[in-house]
Amino acid sequence: MSDKYDDVINLPHHVSQKHKQMLLSDRAAQFAPFAALTGYGDAVEETARVTDVQTDISDDEIMLLDAKLRRLAEHENQHPEICVTYFKHDEKKSGGEYITVSGSLKKIDDFEKVLVLSDKTRIEFGDIVNIEYEN
Repeated sequence: MSDKYDDVINLPHHVSQKHKQMLLSDRAAQFAPFAALTGYGDAVEETARVTDVQTDISDDEIMLLDAKLRRLAEHENQHPEICVTYFKHDEKKSGGEYITVSGSLKKIDDFEKVLVLSDKTRIEFGDIVNIEYEN
């Protein structure tokens, strides 16, 4: 059984006398995929990123939140510490996520319908799911 490469298969590996051997990391870079579509990978990642859908709260929950906001407004000038769970809309795609923040209440803006915390976080009334604070 004679293969057509039998005459060269056992020859020693050639090592150049003029050029240093290339590092393995540099050799691997030669075979890295070519990014023909700049930004395509980012677009694929953004499309794959999952966001939550904002759920509607019941009328009873709305009434409870409204009562909490009124009681909180009575103590607004004392800048109480509050914990608010709300839906934060995603800036790049539909949906968003539910997050909980804590901080000192700076003001309740009834005209713009937002809570403003001392760190300048603005939370729209319609996005609030729960408010906790000490009476």
